[in-house]
Amino acid sequence: MTADVTPSGVWADVVGQPEAVGVLGAAARAAHDLVAGNPVAPGAMTHAWLFTGPPGSGRSVAARAFAAALQCARPHGAEPGCGECGACRTTMAGTHADVRVVVPEGLSISVSEMRSLVQLAARRPTTGRWQVVLVEDADRLTEGAANALLKAVEEPPDRTVFLLCAPSDHPEDVSVTIRSRCRVIALRTPSAEAIADVLHRRDGLDEETARWAASVCGGHVGRARRLATDPSARSRREAVLAAPLGLRRLSDVFDRADDLVKAAEAEAAAVSGALDEAERQALETAMGAGGTGKGTASATRGAKGALKDLEKRQKSRATRTQRDALDRALVDLAGFYRDVLVTATGAQAALTHPDRADDVVRAARHWRPETVLRRLEAVLACREALERNVKPRIAIEALLTALHTGG
Repeated sequence: MTADVTPSGVWADVVGQPEAVGVLGAAARAAHDLVAGNPVAPGAMTHAWLFTGPPGSGRSVAARAFAAALQCARPHGAEPGCGECGACRTTMAGTHADVRVVVPEGLSISVSEMRSLVQLAARRPTTGRWQVVLVEDADRLTEGAANALLKAVEEPPDRTVFLLCAPSDHPEDVSVTIRSRCRVIALRTPSAEAIADVLHRRDGLDEETARWAASVCGGHVGRARRLATDPSARSRREAVLAAPLGLRRLSDVFDRADDLVKAAEAEAAAVSGALDEAERQALETAMGAGGTGKGTASATRGAKGALKDLEKRQKSRATRTQRDALDRALVDLAGFYRDVLVTATGAQAALTHPDRADDVVRAARHWRPETVLRRLEAVLACREALERNVKPRIAIEALLTALHTGG
């Protein structure tokens, strides 16, 4: 598939990645030939893949599309990944019996979870052509989980494929021994034009809204969709980008910090709230809640331990969601100060936030480039502090104090 051909089928949502789609499409064809017993060139298909790329580049989207192409029940001779057969549809929907997807909701992927997955992966496919294991955010594997996965990747079962996803800014978080056994698919930040096209063509957004969202999303397709369709996401972004010029007094620091932390907490609660209750009810039902008769007492005691484990996982998920919300805010702030530096130095580069050009010009007139750079460094330092588990309120207040004083 070449750069001037619009992707179709399961590849339609892989935005702005023609080279990757070409490589994956060729590998899927080779995989189908392998299953059919046809001759295949050495290296055309491999059992382990690592999808890397910046946030929003579509690592998991590309991996899921590849999984669908591997399972595609296409007629002989057709391109795999039609998007219309049952195998493609169930893979893309996350319900295919032979495609296991790990989406870490908490801060890490545990060794017990990975061991269970590896055991399942060792089975032969039941309905599909391959047994596929897709691990999103493989950089969150604990050391024990990475070791469990490594054993499976070193001695892969027949007809099993591992698809790992990790951000390109921290690919070293995936152990070098695992990386060395994977074929790497490096994705790039899609262009604003490609994002706008998919928002208009696939999501039915009007062209003006699609272009605006694509221009301010930082190359993140999912972020563009949220900004285009979710008023609360737009409001949060506006509040974040109003902060740099709104820190006039020291009291503003604490007010803005409070707003940012509360917005992140509210977003985490909105994401986790409905899931938490549904998971709790499902677990209680599975453990015999409300039952009577012999064995009820022992089942109730067992349920208490299971509920504690569930609450621990839910707390970890809420923490991760809050951190992710704050990190998006910090990325937006970093983009603003980057725009100020671009404007102040007269660099011929596109703005990250073109809709805030007036604020950027005002800031460039009043702040010296060295103080802008210090502010940008403070934002990046805050991101690192949050990753090191510094309490969000303390980290954000320290950041906004640095922004107020100029670093």
